[in-house]
Amino acid sequence: MAALGWLTPRRRSATARSVLAGEAAAEAARKASRETDTAEAPAPGREEPGAPDFPVAGDEHAAAFFDLDNTVMQGAAIFHFGRGLYKRKFFQRRELARFAWQQTWFRLAGVEDPHHMQDVRESALSIVKGHRVSELMSIGEEIYDEYMADRIWPGTRALAQAHLDAGQKVWLVTAAPVETATIIARRLGLTGALGTVAESVDGVYTGKLVGEPLHGPAKAEAVRALAAAEGLDLSRCAAYSDSHNDIPMLSLVGHPYAINPDTKLRKHAREREWRLRDYRTGRKAAKVGIPAAAGVGALAGGTAAAVALHRRRR
Repeated sequence: MAALGWLTPRRRSATARSVLAGEAAAEAARKASRETDTAEAPAPGREEPGAPDFPVAGDEHAAAFFDLDNTVMQGAAIFHFGRGLYKRKFFQRRELARFAWQQTWFRLAGVEDPHHMQDVRESALSIVKGHRVSELMSIGEEIYDEYMADRIWPGTRALAQAHLDAGQKVWLVTAAPVETATIIARRLGLTGALGTVAESVDGVYTGKLVGEPLHGPAKAEAVRALAAAEGLDLSRCAAYSDSHNDIPMLSLVGHPYAINPDTKLRKHAREREWRLRDYRTGRKAAKVGIPAAAGVGALAGGTAAAVALHRRRR
């Protein structure tokens, strides 16, 4: 801790929360993955031709980490989840209007705004407070079918499948609730998910988080913690994201990809010669200044974590 003495108290506190959030997410992801290892994986979704040839088959020390929102799925998972909760009368029309505005802004801008994301997360926490973990997990399965299944990017799905076919583990890494992220990972046949861990006591949400949302530096901490626990060599791993907020995570691995990148990430990726893929339409990509290259893990796992922690292609 002495080495961090130069940091301000505020910065030191934020860093500690990021580490806690990352470690909690890693522990929750590993627990959920162990519980589903024997489950039959669903049939993979439609894939695009030309999957990358870089994943090295049989490399047990390599894995892939995928951001979720606007990388694997169009839009933000938490907004789609909010729509599903509104349909089930978890909250009133004014809260739905807030969710709708946030989702509209996100789709138009194509990037994450930390203030918008924090606002909607706080709303979601207040909405689920007092509800049981099992109830939200069951509802999450239904919401995936209703609002998320048709929004998976086929191109990114093909990239993930290439890693799976090479025998590598594939993890989602997202600020979305770990339970929502784990449902999506399981439906796509992925290994598991690192996500924001919400606190629960006796299987009931408290309305609080463990650490902070898994965003920005916290994602890097989660990947670092998971890699250490799994015995991975990060220089042989790959990471994929659309957002400049995930540069810390992308910088950790030997194979960073910018997928549907925002303007800042595109610039950063080109300066460092990172691989870049864009699966949006030309019109959508043009809105954010990018030329088109082509046309809530179970919360039980999050609870356990809270207790425990209290083939190259160019």
